[in-house]
Amino acid sequence: MRRTSNQYRELTVGRRVRVGAVALAVLLLAGGSPDAWAQRRGSDPGEQVRMIDQSLRQLWADYELKPSPRATDGEWCRRVFLDVIGRVPTVAELQEFLADKSPDKKSALVTRLLHDERYTEEYARNWTTIWTNVLIGRSGGLDANSLTSREGMQKFLRDAFARNMPYDRMVKELVTATGATTPGSDNFNGAVNFLADKVNDEKAALATASTARIFLGMQVQCTQCHNHPFNEWKQQKFWEMNAFFRQTRALRRFEQGSRRVAFAELVDEDFPGEGGDPSEAEIYYELRNAELEVAYPVFVDGTPIERSGYVSEVNRRQELARLMLASENLERALVNRYWAHFLGYGFTKPIDDMGPHNAPFHPELLEYLGRQVREHSFDLKELIRWITLSEAYGLSSRMTNDNQSDDPSLGEHPKFTRFYMRQMRAEELYESLVAATQAHQTRGSYEEQERAKAEWLRQFVTAFGNDEGEEATTFNGTIPQALMMFNGDLIRQATSLDKGSFLWQVANSKLTAEKKVHYLFQAALARNATREELTIANRLLVLRGGNAAEALQDLWWAVLNSNEFILNH
Repeated sequence: MRRTSNQYRELTVGRRVRVGAVALAVLLLAGGSPDAWAQRRGSDPGEQVRMIDQSLRQLWADYELKPSPRATDGEWCRRVFLDVIGRVPTVAELQEFLADKSPDKKSALVTRLLHDERYTEEYARNWTTIWTNVLIGRSGGLDANSLTSREGMQKFLRDAFARNMPYDRMVKELVTATGATTPGSDNFNGAVNFLADKVNDEKAALATASTARIFLGMQVQCTQCHNHPFNEWKQQKFWEMNAFFRQTRALRRFEQGSRRVAFAELVDEDFPGEGGDPSEAEIYYELRNAELEVAYPVFVDGTPIERSGYVSEVNRRQELARLMLASENLERALVNRYWAHFLGYGFTKPIDDMGPHNAPFHPELLEYLGRQVREHSFDLKELIRWITLSEAYGLSSRMTNDNQSDDPSLGEHPKFTRFYMRQMRAEELYESLVAATQAHQTRGSYEEQERAKAEWLRQFVTAFGNDEGEEATTFNGTIPQALMMFNGDLIRQATSLDKGSFLWQVANSKLTAEKKVHYLFQAALARNATREELTIANRLLVLRGGNAAEALQDLWWAVLNSNEFILNH
């Protein structure tokens, strides 16, 4: 059933969703009455969760704020599925959670998502997607001239997350890796794809900037040419950091008997220095007054290493990794990134620009969580557990009269008195559409799944490169994106009434008419339909001349195109 462009939906959260003359309007406001905000969990959440809760409660008291009520169980379940494994829960998963009456059911669900082998692949896929986009961007490895293998980057990350590799080890491997970029080639090492396209770019300037920004929370790119006007980073520091990458090159390896590049290989080799003395191996950079200055490898905290350019005497990237892993900036940047992923905002804005010039809001909590991460051997699943079981993560997204001033969208520092709703990432939307329609049951191999998703994302995500090699991606209800949701192949498949399809199975099930409607709302929104929505469903049935399947089809299309579906709330 094809929709026309005059069938549209309003983008204002909480208003009626318009779907044209047939479907009239479907009111998609979350139902249920949450418990009072002060109600506590029934189980012991652990020392780290208690500290998060106590710290934020003190913050709320200091600002004379009261948090929103707790989210309903359905809202929380949908939220944690989205954030941990990148999709909404299936109806069976939702019902299992809602039926659980034990006081520690939230902790049990988080444990299942993180440690049950049923979710290992999805957990690894979600975080592979997130970190691939962080490390090489959404378009990394897609250009024909790129030395990066996106498949190789994803393989390294997928294996790392499936094995729950400690974060410090993952960083070390990414920063120090040597080997070939492409799976199946001799000496393959997927970790090299982080630097493969960066070390040959303008004397490894991009490698310098990306490493500092992603892993240390330091934006140093503009100091390549001049001292930063607002922070402590100086031009000298940039080039001292840059010197760590000068022993590294990405070499093109060609197909036998051809000029076609088969893969790239990242190697460490002796660096003679720009002054011609390998025992010193200095580099030069130009000041704004055109004078030349010399730089040697010195870490951001002022720690120097040996100046030799001979790899046999000092491997500069190995030394860089050693210094990075000892730096408290490593865990602080990690905590800031994960906190922002789960709670919508980090302790700084932007999350990868930390330092005296951009002091974190609520620094005590950031420092505490950073210490805990290090003490727990950089276990990423532990960090996820602490955040998702915190009181702040479990709050409703509804603003109240008692926390109206807590609005980070207006430039205020976030106080986390409610869950800040946000749009799904495009990848989450794709996986949620697949899960909500049970298409995951007939999916092919991992590689086939990723190719299908990549093809869909190319039509949905607009990326703009900038001078620092970063990307700005948009998923904001543009006309092409809206048309993709209205009439795209994935939506047509999701709303198909062909025999054996998801909607066909619901329409032909033994459920009552009312329970069929509830089932669709549970699949997409993790809640039952409201009384008003049931009334609208009955009107659709009348408009469809009593054809229940077509009425369900109209309703399902409207639900999938609602704000409530595309939002993480």
